[in-house]
Amino acid sequence: MQIALVHDWLNGMRGGEKCLEQVCELFPTADVFTLIHEPGQVSPTIESHSIRTSFLQRLPGRRRFYRHFLPLFPTAIERLDLRGYDFVVSLSHCVAKGARVEAGTPHLCYCFTPMRYAWDLEGEYFSRERSSAPVRWAAARVLPYLRRWDVASSARVTRFVAISEHVRERVRRIYGRDAGMIYPPVDTEAFRPDTAPPQREDFYLMVTALAPYKGVDVAIEAFRGTGRRLVVIGKGQDERRLRAVAGPEVTFLGWVDAATLRDAYARCRAFLHPADEDFGIAPVEAQAMGTPVIGHARGGLLETVRDLAGAGRDEPTGVLFEPLTPDALRDAIDRFEAARGAFGAEAIRRHAQRFSTQVFRDEFAALVRSMTTGGGVPSASAPSRVAPSC
Repeated sequence: MQIALVHDWLNGMRGGEKCLEQVCELFPTADVFTLIHEPGQVSPTIESHSIRTSFLQRLPGRRRFYRHFLPLFPTAIERLDLRGYDFVVSLSHCVAKGARVEAGTPHLCYCFTPMRYAWDLEGEYFSRERSSAPVRWAAARVLPYLRRWDVASSARVTRFVAISEHVRERVRRIYGRDAGMIYPPVDTEAFRPDTAPPQREDFYLMVTALAPYKGVDVAIEAFRGTGRRLVVIGKGQDERRLRAVAGPEVTFLGWVDAATLRDAYARCRAFLHPADEDFGIAPVEAQAMGTPVIGHARGGLLETVRDLAGAGRDEPTGVLFEPLTPDALRDAIDRFEAARGAFGAEAIRRHAQRFSTQVFRDEFAALVRSMTTGGGVPSASAPSRVAPSC
């Protein structure tokens, strides 16, 4: 088959790109289509494919200001030429799922989320604290159009598959479509503790894009004046503001190489995730290293972390808290410290294995086979949790 993979943009290796990387491994001859591509910013596996970009690639200032082209994204994705392909897979958190395919060509969308800033997180991205008056003025006029386009273009998808039950419900609510569910791949083999138990040090760790909805500001405030240390690995559009408000307890490292990241997971006391995340790969990477998670009791974390307070949880993997406030996070850290003996590294790692790369590859391949050989209905050998969509 001639297969096309459609991704929103390729300018860094975040969670979505790690999913694309695995799909590229499954389909080594597939062509990749995207709005913009910054060579060298994604993995060699992705770079080895033929990568075709939209007209946005030619616009000046795309490296720093590509987000400002948001009103052009629908037009740009629709102009990608997908003629002649037998099967299309879009991996979408913005507009990739709106690509136009030829009539009769199956289109599978692996949906990270419906467009966050157009729906549930408009207030986070376009608040007075984070955006200027001209940006808010423009957003008020552009977002209604984006919402209409987002819903209308969802009809181009043959089948939706969500990355979590949390996203599955959002697809149903926003698009009116049923969706299957396959958890994203986590490289639990790369993130494997050494034979000896890790030597924990006196700091907590966050690994996250510095984006408005990630809760980094909540963590900064929670650590202020406590004497506890917080290390933040990651970069993003909110970095300058967060550095300005952070106290001496917080250290920003930017993005680091794989060895440094693995070492940080192994040495921290616990991994912090104060975000309402659609899935959250980093918390699972931490658990694969035997590291407990302290996180917000919302979204995908409810599916990936076994809470200390959960009924019948004899092998907890973390502490969940609610609401998302500095006080609640401080209380969760105190509860974690009081119960540190309840968290066994081996049990935490076993739990993480259910989200492994191999599980993802097996389930995704079975789903594609079902759509190409079984008329779009999963076969008996397909994973039971991959439900058919509308």
